[in-house]
Amino acid sequence: MRIEHGGQSYEPEYLIDGTIMRVSLDEALGAEDGSLSLSMDFAFQIPEYGADRMGQFDAAAGTVFQLAQWYPRMFVFDDVNGWNVMPYLGQGEYYLEYGTFDVNVTVPREMIVAATGTLENPGEVLTAEQRQRLDEARTSDDPVTIIGRGEAGEAGTRPDGSGPLTWQFHAEEVRDFSWAASESFIWDAARAETGDGNPALVQSFYPEEGIGSGPAKGRNAGWEHSTEYVQHSIEHYSERWDAPYPYPTATNVAGIVAGMEYPMIAFCSVESRGPSLFGVTDHEFGHEWFPMVVGSDERRHAWMDEGINTFINQYSTLAYYDQSPAQVRQSFRAAVREGAIDRAADRPILTYSDRIPYDQLGFLAYNKPAAGLFLLREYVLGAERFDAAFQSYYDRWAYRHPQPADFFRTIEDVTGEDLDWFWRGWFFSNDRIDQALTNVSTSGDTTRVQVAQQAGLPMPVELRIERDDGSAATRRLPVEAFFSEDTYTAVVPGDAERVVIDPRGYLPDVDMDDNAWSDGAGIRAPGGSQ
Repeated sequence: MRIEHGGQSYEPEYLIDGTIMRVSLDEALGAEDGSLSLSMDFAFQIPEYGADRMGQFDAAAGTVFQLAQWYPRMFVFDDVNGWNVMPYLGQGEYYLEYGTFDVNVTVPREMIVAATGTLENPGEVLTAEQRQRLDEARTSDDPVTIIGRGEAGEAGTRPDGSGPLTWQFHAEEVRDFSWAASESFIWDAARAETGDGNPALVQSFYPEEGIGSGPAKGRNAGWEHSTEYVQHSIEHYSERWDAPYPYPTATNVAGIVAGMEYPMIAFCSVESRGPSLFGVTDHEFGHEWFPMVVGSDERRHAWMDEGINTFINQYSTLAYYDQSPAQVRQSFRAAVREGAIDRAADRPILTYSDRIPYDQLGFLAYNKPAAGLFLLREYVLGAERFDAAFQSYYDRWAYRHPQPADFFRTIEDVTGEDLDWFWRGWFFSNDRIDQALTNVSTSGDTTRVQVAQQAGLPMPVELRIERDDGSAATRRLPVEAFFSEDTYTAVVPGDAERVVIDPRGYLPDVDMDDNAWSDGAGIRAPGGSQ
């Protein structure tokens, strides 16, 4: 190991504690423009299967190597915790800093390499025909074959000569670098519009084992449609959230890893097909925005990338398959309601990643925070207000390190809404929602509807009042109506025949039996909202 700093070059003292190394400097590194150079030799053994982050897939035409978390990483120094000296434990990804990477990957000549960043020396590692095809792909909306099914592994796919080749990659403003290599790769590519006039090159690398059958939206579609899936994801997220994809490439690699994201590159299962392959591809490339650009502390707050990403994934899936938002509403409602009733997760969302029991991780890091943001957008704030705030969060915290409070404050700041009640109930605690009709009475042309919030998390109340003349009206009670008392009585005109809470079916209410009233049948009437 060697340090170059302030015109001096020396071998520093260092201490290794488990997977953490502390390097002692002879002289403190100054703030602002202070810099030094640290060089060291290290070795890394590629595991056969590395905790679904990396590994080896034995394809018939040659092993697919997926490499991640393979080099020493710097801890982040931030203005909240100072040095974030937290070892990697597998649950909760690395908290990483941004930088520029120049990486040379030397591999046997027969191998093709896919990696974070832009390939800097295509003339040395690709044939003339491959370079021509790649140039065509940069301007094509349809995938262009770079190495075809019958070409993978053949000698003609490699430049003339003998001995290993060095692939040179360059990446800026990224927090990590990952790569894959194999002689079995089929390779296709296309362009994706990002909305800022700088299209991205979207690519897929996969062995023949990844090929499926049928159309892209069919159940058996395979990796031959991966580039179309990546293209959709990059274009959708760029446009949907007014956040142009900032990087020049987006690459999907098939192998042993079920699904994992890195800057400009994702590893997904070679065995995935149809909606499963689309889903994992879309999820991993959604991560290019969260946390690859908005660099949250994944080590502590998994929900800030997994939950937010799962939330935006819902709209991407709806757009690709032309589905109704009702499917998302019903899915989230059922999942959170079931989790609340069964107390499947006894910890709040804000529990640190490594302190969440493994069987609760999917609920607390992915589904519940995503469902909360969906409710916030669709039920509490409305799309226009939420979208403006969400876009502001992205803009304000791109290439920075937000904490949960920064997300909460940004949403409140831009919407002009005090949402403490929501953050407290949904994120800081595991409170439940239980709205109820506790009394309905009619007198002449007036109906009095008493509503109660019977659990810890109050929410705005939507009422549908159906009158005996066949007409109907909707009344919305703001959550502030329940701040001082758990009940509120709404007075509505007309003689009600039926009253229903949450008629659109958004809330994961733990007891829906008391959500409907029918004249003559009482509160717990059959046919209540289910």
